[in-house]
This record gives sequence, structure tokens and C-alpha cells, in this order.
Amino acid sequence: MVSTISFSVAWFSHNLFLASASVVFMAVLARAIYNLFLSPLSAIPGPWYAAISDFWITTHVLRLQQCKVIHELFEIYGPVVRIGPNKVVFRDLSTMRHVYSVHKFDKSPYYKGLLTNDNDHAMTTLEHAPHSIRRKGYAPHYTPSNVAQFQPEMHEVTLELVKTMETMSGSGPLNCLAVFRHLMVDVVVSSSYGYRLGAVSKWAVDVEDPLSTAINDFPKRGIIRCTLPNWLWNLVSRIPNNRWRQMCDSDKIMAEANINFPCQFVSGRVYEMRAQMNAGKIGDSDKVPMLQRLLRYRYPGNEQLMPDHDIISECMGHMIAGSDTTSTSLSYFFWELSRRADIMKKLQAELDEAMPDAGVIPDLSVLQDLPYLNAFLKEGLRLYSAAPSPLERIVPTSTSKNGASDEIFDLMGYGVPPGTIVSTQAWSMHRDASVFSSPDTFLPDRWLPNVNSAETLARMSYHMIPFGTGSRVCGGQSLAQAMMKIAVAAVVRNFDIVAPPGTNERSMDIRDSFVSTLTLSVIFPAAMECKLIFNPRQK
Repeated sequence: MVSTISFSVAWFSHNLFLASASVVFMAVLARAIYNLFLSPLSAIPGPWYAAISDFWITTHVLRLQQCKVIHELFEIYGPVVRIGPNKVVFRDLSTMRHVYSVHKFDKSPYYKGLLTNDNDHAMTTLEHAPHSIRRKGYAPHYTPSNVAQFQPEMHEVTLELVKTMETMSGSGPLNCLAVFRHLMVDVVVSSSYGYRLGAVSKWAVDVEDPLSTAINDFPKRGIIRCTLPNWLWNLVSRIPNNRWRQMCDSDKIMAEANINFPCQFVSGRVYEMRAQMNAGKIGDSDKVPMLQRLLRYRYPGNEQLMPDHDIISECMGHMIAGSDTTSTSLSYFFWELSRRADIMKKLQAELDEAMPDAGVIPDLSVLQDLPYLNAFLKEGLRLYSAAPSPLERIVPTSTSKNGASDEIFDLMGYGVPPGTIVSTQAWSMHRDASVFSSPDTFLPDRWLPNVNSAETLARMSYHMIPFGTGSRVCGGQSLAQAMMKIAVAAVVRNFDIVAPPGTNERSMDIRDSFVSTLTLSVIFPAAMECKLIFNPRQK
């Protein structure tokens, strides 16, 4: 009798499992059939397996090859491609303007994986209206005229770096990613807090700067954090290894105290500056650090001061984005010079005339008028944009206020329903062969008026989105561009740049990862380093 009951239970359990498996299989099959043939997006071209599941594109995100794969799809299927059950990417100037500038679609939830200090900042605020409120707090800091006021600090730390590189010449190649990250940390901290950190000085004597290390660790943390579910992240982030925990806690190191960084950098600066303001020790001045602006900023409507946790998150986001991305782009710029002696000689000839004293950096107004320097930087940003990945937006349920349809959005002739994630990427806009001849070749001359017509130059400029586009464009682009001009001018004027044998096309092959907070993504070399030799020139 007992054996009969056991057999019956086993039979019932087995059949229940088969029935459940069948239900799951039929549900998956039905969903796949719907996505392939019945979905409103089924008419949009793209690989059939991408329409069934996000798994395919996620594998390329994890392989750090998303930009290249999407670009290949454009070459196969045309300017609009479906890359997931609910994701569409496009490469079209008119559509780009409508999505990012005219209708100002909200961001997708993916950006929430980029929180700093477990809190929102302007770039992780998905909705347009609250983002606009936050942005107003720091926008005045990044106007070109205000950025220009911080030139003394920029020049000082850049010339300090030049002298350090001169003393280190002959000791072997330098890792540019580390060199220029320390430079940018000093600049961002100085302009944001009115505080001299000394990151370049510490790097020169081989002393670890915890803030620079945390900023360098944050993208690695982001790769892991954005791809793991919360429960698994909470588990792996507690692995008892000091270096691993330092990387996992990189955002907390920037914001709060720990045994390695007891000065509570960001929060410490917030409390210190507020105390000085309350004590009347900070008077009125045209030269105002960003933190001082945020401490005085009141949210429109309720007129409440910006709370501390929002200020700390905002400052952290700007520090990460302003340091890591610009330093990576600069590293690629100098790598191009190391393998293009013709470009380096043209640039040096122009800078020799503009900088007769190699130890004095000209004003930004002078650098802005150097045609070849600016052509070089434009071409560098075209191929080595710090934000090359898809800028995801969600088609809203109702866009009637902005003049779009209440039901669907017309995406290059395709009806896209509300809730669809749409995007374009700088990688492909900058490599459109119908706009840029020899799009994969580094050619600064293409930006010179004696090489291309005004019409061609304008068309190329319209397709350039190295800092994003529309109402959510990178707020700190003026500071980044200013430092690129200053750093390139100072370094190229003082050094000849050579690549050692280990730095080549394979080691410098671009990887992309959606991990940076303000500029949305970051590129980096496959070798995770960019070693170059800087030989002092005869002055």
C-alpha cells in the first residue's frame, strides 16, 4: 500500500513537472512568435534573434563591444535597426533632433544603475522636468566665460605635470591613463571645490591618491554593478579582499570616510564650505566654485535649499565624469600622435609660433583661434568620443504637448509605440561614410576650411555628438574641451611622443562600457593602459 502511494506521488510530481515545463515552454514560444511577427516593431529590420530576447545584445555589452556590433548592424540593415524585443537604434540626423531636442524623451531605467552614493544626481534623473531643475544648479558653473576664470589653476597643474614628465624622461614609458586622470582630478577638484588636492604631485612621487584610485575604480565597479541583480551584487561586494572591497566601495570612498581615506572628501568639502559661508568667510566674487553654487541653490517652487545628499551625489557624478573620460580621450589623442609624425609636426609648428615660451600656456582665446589644434581635437573627439554608446530614451505614452502623436512615434517611417526604448550612438554618427570620407582614418585636415567646403564642414559638425546631444548633453563639456586644448598644447609643445613596442593597435583596440555617470559611457584600451614615451624637445 505504501509503495503504491509513493508511486502515485512520484507519478503525479513527474507529470506536474512536465505540465509546468510545457506551460513555460508554450509561454516562451508564444512570446517569441509575438515578438517576431505580431509586435508593432516586427516591421523594423534587424537580426531575428535580437527580436526574441535581450540576451544577444547583453552578451555584446558584457564583451564591451556594443558600439561596434550596433555599427555593423547599420551597415547590414540600414539606418534603423531593432536590437531587442523593445529596443530600436537609429542613425539619422533629423530623428536624433526630434528624440533628444524637440520631444526631449525621458531616459530609460538603465541609467539608474549609475547612481552615486546610492542616490540620484542630474544624469540619473530620468524625467526631463526634474532633471532640468537639478541642472540649473550647476549650469552657470560650466559656461565658457566662467570656465575661463579657472585658467590659472588649469595652467598651474598642467605645467606641473609637464615638469614632472621632463624629470621622468628616460625612465621608461608612462601610462597615460594614470597620468592624465591625476591631471583631471586636480582640475575638477580645484574648479568644483576651490581646493588644491595635489593628485599630480602624489603621482610624481609614486604615492597613491585614494580619490584618484576611487575614480579609476568606479567604471569597473559600474560594469559589475550594472550587470548583476541586487542580491548577487550585495553578496559579491562583501568578498573579504581589501583591494576588491576598495573597488566595490569606490563611490563610498569618494563620499564618506573609511580607514584608507578618513578625510571624507566630498562630504568633508560640503560641510567645510558651508561652515565658511555661515561664518561669513567667503565673500562675493565672480570666481565661484561649483560647490558654492550648489550650497546656495534653491529648488524652484518650494525654494528649499538643495539637501546635502543631493549635493554630494551631484559632486561625485561631476568628479567621476570629468576625470576618467577626459583622461581616456587625451590618451588616445597622444597615441595617434605617436604613430602619425606628420600630424605631430604640423601641430608642433603651429604651437611653436603661438607659444614662443614653452613654459607659458596661452589664454584659451588664443588656443581657440589655432586652426590645426582645433581640427586635431575635433578629429580626436570624432573617433575617441568619451560617450560613444546608445543614449537610451523611452517613447512616452503621450507627447501631445510637444506636438507628437498620442499613440505612436514616427521613427523614420516606422510606427513605434509608447514604452519603446529608442537611441542613437555617437560611434555610428561619427563614422557615417556618407558624411565622413574614410571614416575610420584619423584625418584632422578634414576640418580645415581650405580642405572642405563650408557646407561639408557644417554637415560634419551637425553629426558630431561627442558629449551627447539635446537637453541632456554633458553639462561639463566646456571644462573638458578647455582642458583638452590646454593639455594638448602644453604637452605637444614640450615633447615628442613615441609609442613603445607594446603599445599598438591590438593593445589600444577600443572597448566601450556604459558605466560613467555624466557622459553615459566610457571607452578604454583593450590592454587597460596606454603606455607612451615623452621625449623632451629642444626649447
